[in-house]
Amino acid sequence: MEKKLKEIKSILGRFKSKKVVVIGDLMLDHYLWGNVHRISPEAPVPIVDICNQEYRLGGAANVVNNIISLKATPVIIGVVGDDNYSDILFKLFKEKKINTDFIIKDKARPSTVKSRIFASGQQVIRYDQEQRQEISEAIEAKVIKNLILALKDADALLIEDYNKGLLTEKIIIKAIQTANEMDIPVTVDPKFKNFFTYKECTVFKPNVIELQKNLNIDIPLHKTLKFSFDSHETENYISSSLFFQSLEDAAQELFERVNPKNLVITLGEKGLVSFDRDLDMIYIPTFAKEVFDVSGAGDTVISALTLCLSIGLDIRAASVIANHAAGAVCGKRGIHPVTIDDILLSMKYHSVIDK
Repeated sequence: MEKKLKEIKSILGRFKSKKVVVIGDLMLDHYLWGNVHRISPEAPVPIVDICNQEYRLGGAANVVNNIISLKATPVIIGVVGDDNYSDILFKLFKEKKINTDFIIKDKARPSTVKSRIFASGQQVIRYDQEQRQEISEAIEAKVIKNLILALKDADALLIEDYNKGLLTEKIIIKAIQTANEMDIPVTVDPKFKNFFTYKECTVFKPNVIELQKNLNIDIPLHKTLKFSFDSHETENYISSSLFFQSLEDAAQELFERVNPKNLVITLGEKGLVSFDRDLDMIYIPTFAKEVFDVSGAGDTVISALTLCLSIGLDIRAASVIANHAAGAVCGKRGIHPVTIDDILLSMKYHSVIDK
């Protein structure tokens, strides 16, 4: 066990020498906590007396947070507003000693902020401040210039798309083309818009909901699904067969339309599935001891996957490590970056290190 532990620590320890360029929609997560003692006389809604508030890195900024938490060096390419919220975002980056030289302030758009109000431990409401219109051509040109500069000594490129206007078709195509020419792995976490523009990337990682919407298909997601072909229950056997066949059909279409080297589909609390171009499938169930919150798990998966590829691991090993990383954060309430210790603890708990 000690030998295996030492080996895995050594593998994960190689992250610290890697530099990952992250391009994507930067967000600020704003949390407000309070208590409810009365109902508003103006409308039948609770009045929340705010006791505390906190700002956290969100969106592509959360990906950056995961990368630095895993001891690697992130470089951020993004656009924010020229406002108080971007000042807060820059302050958070500065506290973590993250370089902000390639972040552009655009006076024509606001910074993206997601505000969540909690009362007595329950989320009451979320309100968003953002602009989803694409950036201007002038800003687009600056982003591409910054991206090319940042990629010169990078070990990987991670594209995090939340459809907030940064990732135009021109930027997407140029980013992947440049990284491929430099033989740098490119991982993509897509959304809905421009879903099929990410052609020829190294890893394409949609979640199962994005997959269904973009391909206009129905994948049988059953709450009772056990994913076990050894099950004595016929219903679970049939459901599992239909589920995996649907995923394989979807994977085949994606390889035809996007042609990534590898496809990883995240399944929320059910884990993930990965495919290569030969449609060889690996299903990895969740490693969470208990699933409290899947928020941010996709960011964690793409961060860990990217770092694993940057040190030369194959997609199978990268998927296993990324799923342990996701399982660790799903076992926590709220959005938290994953650490190397989190991954090691998950592997110990699930006896991976014993093997």
